[in-house]
Amino acid sequence: MKRQIPDCKKFTGYKPCHSDHDCWTNGCKDTDPIGVKILIINLDAMGDVLMTTAQLKSIKKKFPVSTIYWVTLKVSAALLENNPFIDKVFVYDFESISILNQLKFDYVYSIDKSLRSGALAMSVNAKNRLGFGIDDIGKIIPLNDGAEYNYLLGMDDHLKFKVNQRTGQDYLAETLELEYERNDYVFEFTDEENIFIEQYKNEIHITPEDKIVGFNTGCSNTFPNKKMTVEQHCNLIESLLAYGDYKIMLLGGPEDNERNNEIAEYFKGLIINTPTNEGVRQGACFESIPQVIVTGDSFGMHLAIALKKYIIAWFGLSCWTEIDLYDRGVKLFPEGLECAPCWKKECPYNLECIQMIDLERIEKEVINYFISYQQ
Repeated sequence: MKRQIPDCKKFTGYKPCHSDHDCWTNGCKDTDPIGVKILIINLDAMGDVLMTTAQLKSIKKKFPVSTIYWVTLKVSAALLENNPFIDKVFVYDFESISILNQLKFDYVYSIDKSLRSGALAMSVNAKNRLGFGIDDIGKIIPLNDGAEYNYLLGMDDHLKFKVNQRTGQDYLAETLELEYERNDYVFEFTDEENIFIEQYKNEIHITPEDKIVGFNTGCSNTFPNKKMTVEQHCNLIESLLAYGDYKIMLLGGPEDNERNNEIAEYFKGLIINTPTNEGVRQGACFESIPQVIVTGDSFGMHLAIALKKYIIAWFGLSCWTEIDLYDRGVKLFPEGLECAPCWKKECPYNLECIQMIDLERIEKEVINYFISYQQ
């Protein structure tokens, strides 16, 4: 009699799930059924990957018994570690594509409007494909009716920049044919990371009574004009330090190292300059410490949303209507400026949207938050 491979997530065919039990011969000891097999393809910006995690609860609500696979770039894979909804994360490379092309999925959710993501979505064996793929002449296409509004946002600047009032999570849920419930991002620290956070707070002399303001000073190099100038940061930090009530932390990644060092040098030991080159999860540990995060529209902003921080976010070239702060913060944008948003990599107008950032308003919002917090 031919044995059946157990319908269980824990069974690998390589070694026993339990050292005292042979599932192959005797059947599963502790079955966790595979159910509906779902592949999420999300390779693009790290902030987008975090934002997509907001769909996981709705996926599990629609398919309670399911296995969720996620393929992403190496730089984003760490963001999905310790996520209770995801069963397997694949790093996008030749080995992973070889494995994924051998599997059979019930659903493929292709999030990115890109050729590589679309090609993978079309090549894997799937009963249903939702989101975006490519056709036989290499054009990006919507794969289902629910993806059409999302697709049109990329085709129609007037719709995207002037008309749309829906958040990215809202129209992504429609793209994936899920119920939109305004679920939060999903990011969870490990026990070891929580221990590190407490140790680091002790090292930099942070106490529970401290009022801490974190500054995400930069952004990715893809859109370098999504950040304040160093001078603006210094002016704002100087104003906050004058109150004598706040501790300031500089946050960011490797691309922000030079400007953070420049800002830290200006204040000569009066602020905390966190490491920028210790990896994305370590960076998340640092960002978990402030109560308030001041940030542009960047990965750091999305991480602050995932960490459920109070966020004071400014916008210029990007679409502020698409961002949901979940009632934990304020959005500052250049009202009345016809050219914003624009998503241009080069500005023909001397970055007027950045010059218009209201530093006094940011200062007041920080003060108001801590007044409300104390109450």
